[in-house]
Amino acid sequence: MTMQGRLSPAAFRSFQDGRPDEERWELIDGTPVMMTPPLIDHNRIASTLERLLNDALERHDPDREAVQRVGLELGLGPAALAGLGFAGAYRPEPDVAVIDYDPAAGRRFVDRAYLLAEVVSGTDDEPVLPGGLPWIDAKTRLYRAHEACRAVLVIEQRRIEVTLWRRGPDGWDERRLTDADAALDLPEFGLHCPVGALYAGTHLRPRRRS
Repeated sequence: MTMQGRLSPAAFRSFQDGRPDEERWELIDGTPVMMTPPLIDHNRIASTLERLLNDALERHDPDREAVQRVGLELGLGPAALAGLGFAGAYRPEPDVAVIDYDPAAGRRFVDRAYLLAEVVSGTDDEPVLPGGLPWIDAKTRLYRAHEACRAVLVIEQRRIEVTLWRRGPDGWDERRLTDADAALDLPEFGLHCPVGALYAGTHLRPRRRS
């Protein structure tokens, strides 16, 4: 579902505040777009990653937490967006994010995220942006421009494949992991696990039944 007319980022946040919690909206080139409800495998992968990160963060850095579907203010002005090749306003909503731990009630939006992860959905691969750029590619480009972000994950749900970007002293390093036994190492967040752990219980790594 796509609304007619363009909104500023502030107007989009006000619009989101009035929508039911079960709806998921993203601002794409100034236009609010309601995302298609995700598949069960998508939800399972996101929940597994959130749990693995929180288990690791409790030991490694209890001042941070992993959450799903947080509203993120990227802190990118018109000049920064233009430098990335974008002309409109964008407010993606990551599937999983590592943010500062703050147990205050009523939080919905944050302006700092240290890890941003997407589980690829059908709508993510669609060329929704001018020039035919798929939304998933635009999101990862925006995430890597977020000043606080240190890692970006893109997780395929139709096959075992994880693309990992980590920010280092010389910029971003990219790795593509396609082996279930490959190591997913995120030392900044205390997480070390095999890639296949993200897919536990999905059709790609079904659990045993009695």
